[in-house]
Amino acid sequence: MLYKLAPSILSANFSRLEEEVKKVERKADYLHIDVMDGHFVPNLTIGPPVVKALRKVTDLFFDVHLMVTNPEGLINAFADAGADLICVHAESTFHLHRLIQSIKELGKKVGVALNPASPPELVLPILDEIDLVLLMSVNPGFGGQKFIQSTIAKITRLRAIIAERGLEVELEVDGGIGPQTLPGVIKAGANVFVAGSAIFGQPSPGDAITEMKNIIKREGV
Repeated sequence: MLYKLAPSILSANFSRLEEEVKKVERKADYLHIDVMDGHFVPNLTIGPPVVKALRKVTDLFFDVHLMVTNPEGLINAFADAGADLICVHAESTFHLHRLIQSIKELGKKVGVALNPASPPELVLPILDEIDLVLLMSVNPGFGGQKFIQSTIAKITRLRAIIAERGLEVELEVDGGIGPQTLPGVIKAGANVFVAGSAIFGQPSPGDAITEMKNIIKREGV
């Protein structure tokens, strides 16, 4: 299995975003960009202009996570800004299949995210249409929260279904990921790991990535 680490800029210093990205770009696999609108989640973060500015300073794969209501109205702007993958919440739209097709038509990879209380069954009808499932292991909206242990069972179930169907869908986990929780989500079957404060909240983000990648090498199969 190919494992990937995705530092989340939610925990970066927003006054020095270019510098923060440069600290991780040689070791990171994805750059996770959390977009929050103050409606779907109780916080506001960034919009397409910031993504466009970051696109000019790095070639990292942009994993753009839309925690917004009406994602249909925003996918074009984020695609134009430089997103490589656009991830939308299953809970945020009435027409998930149509939204997935719209993102594909923009030439982007597609992810579908689930909140902690949402069952894995929500993504089963569209699993063969997408590139990634993102399981939130904290309630979305803020960084630095404690990992929700029930996520482990959801990872295990979805990994088994993905394998049974012979799909190449990536399984991403976001929330409370760090050296202590990483082994458990690896063993459960996740292969993309979003980490914010465990990377950008450390004195040396690059060293933090190295430590986490060493754990992945040790625990991964």
